[in-house]
Amino acid sequence: MTRTEDGILALMPALRRYALALSRNRQDAEDLVQDSLEAAFANLGAWRGANLRGWLLTIMTNMHRGRYRTQAGRARHDAIETAGDIAAPAGPDDPLERDRLIAAINLLSPEQRSVLMLVVVEGYAYTEVAAMLGIPLGTVMSRLSRARHAIADNLSGHNIVGLRRP
Repeated sequence: MTRTEDGILALMPALRRYALALSRNRQDAEDLVQDSLEAAFANLGAWRGANLRGWLLTIMTNMHRGRYRTQAGRARHDAIETAGDIAAPAGPDDPLERDRLIAAINLLSPEQRSVLMLVVVEGYAYTEVAAMLGIPLGTVMSRLSRARHAIADNLSGHNIVGLRRP
């Protein structure tokens, strides 16, 4: 194995995490990782050797954007019958807190979610995220701020609407 291939293997957990955050579906995330790696290996000559992780995450982000654009025309709706009971906000020892956080993150727009995951989970600096996503630094800060506020609003319970069953 080459040094680059070893580096890619070492980055697989981070790639899977980011893909899952972008796609919100385990199977779609695996497909995204696979397609991104295929594109990376096909264009290995374009890599400048500076930041393998950033390069791979940029490829994945662009791949996801392309898929998102093609699927944007197809709306996805769930039936109201499949919605579970909506509970009141729970205390700090709530065993479902992680699930609520994941649900709140999944409600974010793809742009906000990708910035949030790159900064908060993957630990990239704002300037690195701006370069990876090809957006201005101010846009990164704005999307991150809006994502954090949206999650806080969602978790605070102000958005809970009671459902009545007949």
